[in-house]
Amino acid sequence: MKITELEPRDLWNFFYEVTQVPRPSKREGKMIAYLERFARERKLEVRKDKAGNVLIHKPATKGFEHLPTVILQSHIDMVCESDTPFNFDDNPIRTVIDGEWVRADGTTLGADNGIGVAAQLAILDGKLPHGSIECLFTVDEETGLTGANALQEGFLSGDILLNLDSEDEGELFISCAGGKTTTATLSYKPVPVSNRHIFIRFTVSGLRGGHSGCDIHEGRANANKILAHFLYTLRKKWKFRLAEIKGGDKHNAIPRQAVAVVGLHVNSKYLHSIVAYFNASVAKLKEELKDTEPNLSFTMSTTTEGAQHYIDPESTDVLLSALVACPHGVLGVSNTISGLVETSTNLAVVETRTCNYEINIVTSQRSSVEVRKNTLSEEIATLFLLAGFKVTTSDGYPGWPANEHSRILQAAKDSYRRLFGKEPGVRAIHAGLECGLFLEKYPHLDMVSFGPTLRDVHSPNERLHIPSVERWWLFLCDLLRHIPPAA
Repeated sequence: MKITELEPRDLWNFFYEVTQVPRPSKREGKMIAYLERFARERKLEVRKDKAGNVLIHKPATKGFEHLPTVILQSHIDMVCESDTPFNFDDNPIRTVIDGEWVRADGTTLGADNGIGVAAQLAILDGKLPHGSIECLFTVDEETGLTGANALQEGFLSGDILLNLDSEDEGELFISCAGGKTTTATLSYKPVPVSNRHIFIRFTVSGLRGGHSGCDIHEGRANANKILAHFLYTLRKKWKFRLAEIKGGDKHNAIPRQAVAVVGLHVNSKYLHSIVAYFNASVAKLKEELKDTEPNLSFTMSTTTEGAQHYIDPESTDVLLSALVACPHGVLGVSNTISGLVETSTNLAVVETRTCNYEINIVTSQRSSVEVRKNTLSEEIATLFLLAGFKVTTSDGYPGWPANEHSRILQAAKDSYRRLFGKEPGVRAIHAGLECGLFLEKYPHLDMVSFGPTLRDVHSPNERLHIPSVERWWLFLCDLLRHIPPAA
């Protein structure tokens, strides 16, 4: 079966179309052109702002003109991760039906947030009853919510916003964490490579990875931390030369793999001891992570691929010490909402830039408490500053505080109860949503976020639960028919 044969047919057809349009973060031009063409073909009003955000307006259907304007919102970019070489700029995503799930063939699926985009398109294209609708498609959500941050006052006219970027069907999200990125750069001195050295490549792979907000509480391993701890301990025993270290490539994804290349004298008497130590370390690691990372692979191989140069010994020691000291994972839980991660940090990217003689490290902090988010960012910045790194921090984005008097939340609860005979969950989320930025510019907005069930987003294991999509779609359509009148 193909996904275009799933029900509801219109929704899945549009999701398939979305997967066929390349849309990496910051390179969403093809998707923007698709949206503009879609609106023109249906004679719908369409606007685009300077950032590339697209707004398509559809008038109310007959008999629903009395309802207030509702904003439906999704982001059009996707995280691009793959297990095999794949050109995300030009190639469509290859979708696969796997039991009750839709996934991609070796890459991220882009259901985050392509399924939300598909729902907006299906509503704009269809004849479902609803009041006046504004469909907002934002750009570059995944690398810093820059589309939402650049949104201008006056671009939107609605008072109610339905964010379609959540990942648990049956859950209504009313609050999210804010986030900030802290980047550290260490300059090093290049040391010439001797032709009497052999090179050893250490590779960590096979980790689950995932979203650094949604999945951080599951204790998934971080490839950068695994490799850094191993190299730190190895260097205390045997003074190898570090040529390169690299791991992760997205600030909001838990790193799934990391690689380091080191050099040893060709006649080193330590090589057999290093091999034995490596094998023992891997055995201990696999035992420790057997439940959370069953597919962990940690390999050691000699290579003839030489390095351009080595990183000087002092910088090597500073780098490995800083990586070991840098925290990763959950650092605090909420005192008011049971089970909610309050504060976390992700050691996201380590990159050796051999052309510039520097190592770049990207970390990402999240918290539902603004002060704690900023304090954590300062603590991590201070750690790297004391180690001799240059540090920059992003402006970040605000959290979305819960609105205890939300009328759209009550309408959503009533709709879910009416359809399915049970109460929906009402939750806060540790991931960042664009709602906090919308609220800064449109403080009157009444918002709720909901979506179908997604798992392992931001990784090639990303998958979309088919039965949940139909329930979510029925719920969205029913809610649009029962939007509360303006107060």
